[in-house]
Amino acid sequence: MGSRHLSRSIVLQTLYEWDFLKQNKNAKEIFQRNLKLFGIGLSNKKYPEQLLSGILDQSDKLDKLIVSGAPEWPLDQINIIDRNILRIGIFELLFSDSKEVPPKVAINECVELAKTFGGDSSRRFVNGVLGTVYREMEGVIHKKEKNDTD
Repeated sequence: MGSRHLSRSIVLQTLYEWDFLKQNKNAKEIFQRNLKLFGIGLSNKKYPEQLLSGILDQSDKLDKLIVSGAPEWPLDQINIIDRNILRIGIFELLFSDSKEVPPKVAINECVELAKTFGGDSSRRFVNGVLGTVYREMEGVIHKKEKNDTD
């Protein structure tokens, strides 16, 4: 398993527990425990820390984008695993350096997490929502670029 994939898995496990406990426990404490348990041999511990911190800092924005990408699904009705995989994916689409984590890689990694940790329909659901969010994001970028050149 690659270092970034393992990092995303640890962040997902942390977010799952944090979300399951209704966000009443410190996510960073959960993360430190999970990092000790599952991150043995992980060469870059800064990446998962930054990923988790970014997701927690941007959670309101990420949740709004999940709702816009899956309008038929109220956020609290999306299962916890899928909801947190989407938070990871949307965060990486919006805030990661696209040279470091290209959008297709971010989406593919989340689909892989959904295959591993999610239910039977998780893979398709995650792929669909992230694809929708990415297309909307691309449209905004292209519109801005067009306005900048006019």
